[in-house]
Amino acid sequence: VRLNHKTNVLAFKGDSRPEDVRKFFMPILDWLSDYGKHLHFLKDQVGNIKVTVDFEFEYFNSSSAKYLMDIILKIGEISDSENVTLILNWHYDEMDEDMFDSGEEFQDMLDIEFNFVKH
Repeated sequence: VRLNHKTNVLAFKGDSRPEDVRKFFMPILDWLSDYGKHLHFLKDQVGNIKVTVDFEFEYFNSSSAKYLMDIILKIGEISDSENVTLILNWHYDEMDEDMFDSGEEFQDMLDIEFNFVKH
C-alpha cells in the first residue's frame, strides 16, 4: 500500500490476506478520511486535482474484499468534490478472469467508473 498526498497517487498492490483485516485496513480508511479533508482544503488554493488510484492485486481474500469496497467508496466520496478528478485503474493479468470479474463487480456495486488495465 502506497498513499502519497503530495503526488495524489494511491496504490494497492500484491496479495491481501491479513490475519486481522480490521487492524490492517482501518488506518488506511482513516488516512483516506484525512486525505479527503486535505483535498477539500486545497480546492481554493490549487484548482483541479487529479487523483490516481491503482489496484493491482494478485489475490485478495473475502475479508479483504469488504474493506476494499469501503476503500473504493471512500475514494468515490473524495472524488465527488468539485475540484477532484478521479482516475481509478483496476490492473489484472489477462489470464486471471476472476480478478477482472472482481473489478467489474466492484464497479457495478459501487457505481464508480474503473479503467481496466490488462497485463
